[in-house]
Amino acid sequence: MNKRPHHLVVDLTHLGRGVLMGATDIIPGVSGGTIALIVGIYVRLVTAVSHFDFTFIDHLGCRRWKAAIEHIDLRFLMALGLGILIGIVTFASLINHLLTTTTTRSFTLAAFFGAIAASCWLVTKWIQPKSTAKNVTCWMFAVVAAVLAFLLTSIPTTSVDPSLGYIFFCGLLAICAMILPGISGAFILLVLGVYVYLTDYIKGLPRGEISSDAIVTVAVFGAGCAIGLLSFSKILRWMLVHYQSETMSVMCGFMIGALNKIWPFQTDLTPSIIELKHKQYENFLPRAIDGQVISCIAIALMAMGIVLTLDRMSRGWKKSDSYQTAKS
Repeated sequence: MNKRPHHLVVDLTHLGRGVLMGATDIIPGVSGGTIALIVGIYVRLVTAVSHFDFTFIDHLGCRRWKAAIEHIDLRFLMALGLGILIGIVTFASLINHLLTTTTTRSFTLAAFFGAIAASCWLVTKWIQPKSTAKNVTCWMFAVVAAVLAFLLTSIPTTSVDPSLGYIFFCGLLAICAMILPGISGAFILLVLGVYVYLTDYIKGLPRGEISSDAIVTVAVFGAGCAIGLLSFSKILRWMLVHYQSETMSVMCGFMIGALNKIWPFQTDLTPSIIELKHKQYENFLPRAIDGQVISCIAIALMAMGIVLTLDRMSRGWKKSDSYQTAKS
């Protein structure tokens, strides 16, 4: 009799942790992997995901259902996954509204800019070359990645909706970023130009606004996330074990160069277009320090402080657990 309440409490706890991860994953600059570290479940999460392997398939083939469930820690993943889904659906509408409203867009981008800038600093802590030659290599990778990201994010967006193939690819990359501390999946989606496009669909779910187009798009994105989580994420973990400094150098460079995409001060080049996913903006440098500029700077600094505080809270788990798990 005592086991059921105990399991229920544990499930609700994991559900709550999932909601927190989902809520932060929708915010560019804050990684769900970092939140998993903070709440103490990162090792268990990575271990559970990595157990979708041949042993799991063998259990299924031999109909050892209980062994298969225990091997992948299914109860934990289901509770956490449901929480993540709830967090994403709940907060996607708010973030989408902030980005699509003229009065709040600059302030929202400033918050994203500050959070991602702080994340860039945190990622550099994982770059620890053991020789001068390796240090030079890491710098070269970072510079090339930064230039490439800057050029890619400088390309004007078009009014053509992304194809399902591109949506699948975005899901593949975003989920891999989500499980890495310091790398935000939402940030990847923002850089790739599909963040607002996807949240525009998700924000209507709580109100029952579900179209066939939305179902197909979300399903394709979900499929990309699933395949990325089960396959490409394993490659990333292998790279972090064998080429940690080089891999993190590329990630850091990519994040720095892509800050161009979320510069808070932008001119609307398409004022006649209402839908944000079809609009085009051009960055500009403020000529005077007015109230808006001061507010954006203050918001960016606050966002940086929040991310750095989260890192300080998670530092103990990071040092002892995070990348050591990848080796198993």
